Amino acid sequence: MYSSSIFEGNFYDFFEQEPQRAPIGIFDSGVGGLTVLRQLYRQLPNESIVYFGDTARLPYGIRSQTEILQFTREILTWLQQQQVKMVIMACNTSSALALETVRQEFNIPILGVILPGAKAAVQQGKRIGVIATPATAKSNAYRQAILEIDPEVQVWQVSCPEFVPLIEQNRIYDPYTTEVARAYLEPLLQQEIDTLVHGCTHYPLLTPVLRSLLPASVKLVDPAVHVVTACTQELDLLSLRNTHPPLPTRFAVSGCSQQFAQSGLQWLGYTPLVEEVCFTGTTVS
Repeated sequence: MYSSSIFEGNFYDFFEQEPQRAPIGIFDSGVGGLTVLRQLYRQLPNESIVYFGDTARLPYGIRSQTEILQFTREILTWLQQQQVKMVIMACNTSSALALETVRQEFNIPILGVILPGAKAAVQQGKRIGVIATPATAKSNAYRQAILEIDPEVQVWQVSCPEFVPLIEQNRIYDPYTTEVARAYLEPLLQQEIDTLVHGCTHYPLLTPVLRSLLPASVKLVDPAVHVVTACTQELDLLSLRNTHPPLPTRFAVSGCSQQFAQSGLQWLGYTPLVEEVCFTGTTVS
């Protein structure tokens, strides 16, 4: 199903005897999940982590539900073979379109980012805007989650198809990106939102741009912060919190390892060693 050099063989035999020391798996379509990784470093510094970026098949936001489910199953199977103890689905599109299905198929705790983000948004305001990928916006996952928590809240969603490619191309401070962001935010500002939810884990990387365009009164909600809080609670509940020093974070991508490593330097402050993992039998555009 996949090929890999660094990850071949079983490097985690001792995790069977000490499951607390097993790593947490994170996956995203690309660098967006690094926002979740940074929160893990801050909130759970003792945890070892395996990160997978499906960079050969991004952006996920324009994919069909069938494709997203296929990709998610492949990645979860691979992460299981790395003997992770839990998976954070650091991708709003996968969380919206595949989470409930794969939770029934895989015997491992899997956390999505939408419910933690929705809970945080309701605590922040009553007029909530959500910026998201086309697939996440179309799914109405955030709207449904928010209204289930508080039916009195008003929610507006905007599809932002250009954000992920611009972020992956490291064009955050390009004037064009600011103009794109201005256009996406305009209908939300017309509704006088008091809270804006980053409906994609890539979007916190745009915070300086978004903040420059939003009134100071608008609160930003980063679901990455809150999914890691949920992860902490789950680890404690399952008695899986690691108290030993962590292993180095392991990175793998389905696309170009060098490009991802360069992004890692910018967003993590160090250049990660990145392995390329090839999933076979999959259509990649």
